[in-house]
Amino acid sequence: MITLRRSGQLPLLGLGMGAIRKNGKRREVGVALVSALLVVSLATIAAVAMASRQHLDIRRTSNLLDRDQAMLYAVGAEGWAAHLLVRDREDGEVDHLGEEWAYPLAPVAVEGGDVGGQIEDLQGRFNLNSLAASEEAGKAALARFRRLLEALELDPVLAEAVADWIDADIEARLPDGAEDDEYLGLKPAYRTANALMVSPSELRLVKGFGPEVYAAIAPYVTALPEATTINVNTASARVIMSLADGIAETDAESIIGDRGEDGFPSVAEFLKHDALAGLKITPEGLAVSSSYFALRSEAHIGRSRAQLYSVLKRGAAAGETEVVMRSRGWE
Repeated sequence: MITLRRSGQLPLLGLGMGAIRKNGKRREVGVALVSALLVVSLATIAAVAMASRQHLDIRRTSNLLDRDQAMLYAVGAEGWAAHLLVRDREDGEVDHLGEEWAYPLAPVAVEGGDVGGQIEDLQGRFNLNSLAASEEAGKAALARFRRLLEALELDPVLAEAVADWIDADIEARLPDGAEDDEYLGLKPAYRTANALMVSPSELRLVKGFGPEVYAAIAPYVTALPEATTINVNTASARVIMSLADGIAETDAESIIGDRGEDGFPSVAEFLKHDALAGLKITPEGLAVSSSYFALRSEAHIGRSRAQLYSVLKRGAAAGETEVVMRSRGWE
């Protein structure tokens, strides 16, 4: 009985061990398959990541090259502007809005995109740094600036704070000036420049020139590295109104209409205009020619756009034009 029972159990034991071996092999095969799938998945993820990174690097490099090329084209437009201004001076001493330089350069096709620009006579604006002129010239400039503010329906007392910002002393003009004492109490605190303005945007730091005031006056002012005359052939109606008390907007518009395409040949002819009859306007600080011009150029290459603002000075000698200031922008 015992022998039979043992001998009957041996086949069952052998069958159990075989099943365990088969199950173990199946488990090993499953683990190997999962490992292989994991390796393939990781390799695929790495490959996709590298391909994406390579694509981004190529795109980034392409954008940088396009941006640099666009800026070079915009800088090249300075050469076009200088050529026009030099040729204009060779043709005559009078500058007016009927000349070739005053017309915008329509976008010109270049390799990969286009480039265009516009020249503006900055002496058709009021030069804020003329307020720093000495004695009578400075007083005349201050009076004109006050009248310009009035023509723009702004408070004329703002002129005093601007004059204090530019002059070399630290004594505030009474009663409406502003020097360090006014600005050191602000947060953040700062001091007056007591030097010529580099850009008319400095007005935003001056007492009373909030965003709305600055936006109203910005199109009519400039900041040149020296005191300059106002070109009556390119000045806007508001700037003409600032030349003397009693010039109404209709008078200024009449002057602009009568100066025509060729402008006034001289300041004396300008002062003879009927709209100025009876007004005591002196020729000091006025002119019919200009030395300072602004160039706004823009170039598009691929997806990139470069914008350049340049201030150019045309010298008295033939062929002389230099870049006084340049500011850049990209998109």
